[in-house]
Amino acid sequence: MIMFKLPDLPYEYDSLAPYISADIQHLHHTRHHATYVKNLNDALTSYPELQNKSIEEILTSLSTLPEEIKTVVRNNGGGHYNHSQFWQMMHPKGGGDPTGSLKNALEDQFGDIKTFKEDFSKSALKIFGSGWQWLVLENGKLTLTTTPNQDSPLTEGKIPLLGLDVWEHAYYLQYYNKRPDYIDAWWNIVHWEDVAKRLSDSHITK
Repeated sequence: MIMFKLPDLPYEYDSLAPYISADIQHLHHTRHHATYVKNLNDALTSYPELQNKSIEEILTSLSTLPEEIKTVVRNNGGGHYNHSQFWQMMHPKGGGDPTGSLKNALEDQFGDIKTFKEDFSKSALKIFGSGWQWLVLENGKLTLTTTPNQDSPLTEGKIPLLGLDVWEHAYYLQYYNKRPDYIDAWWNIVHWEDVAKRLSDSHITK
């Protein structure tokens, strides 16, 4: 029984070039993300009571999972969820600056969009090893946070609005060890409409 499936990308593998190459996207999607999905399904094979739950339900209740699968589900369920969101958070016609209520919310919290981007990038650069940089909604407030490995903000009760994968597999084929260059390039494909929708769906009003 297949519980979770690898989602299709919302664009072609080469659509984010030159900022992220087709080779990276293909490897990232068909190998790394696909492996997380396979490992997650394998872990849930003997637990039919978990097979009809959404990935969000599973990740927000990790503490209740059987001990023998808890770590596998945390790592691979988180990897599946994080990447499923990541693909949506980028777009070939992305970049620029946010507008509307998202712009206002970011300016209220960070002062201006330039400062927000700088703070986000600096935090992403400081992540040691593998992990994710996030803009999240926490208790009705926009804030920056990081998660190690494939941990999801959902497990901490935070709603992810924008995330950046800083695992080396996300950029090494193109940028080698130059994470700053990868981060700078990534801003050119951020899908602000997706971020704005996530904020709107969270029922946050100014």
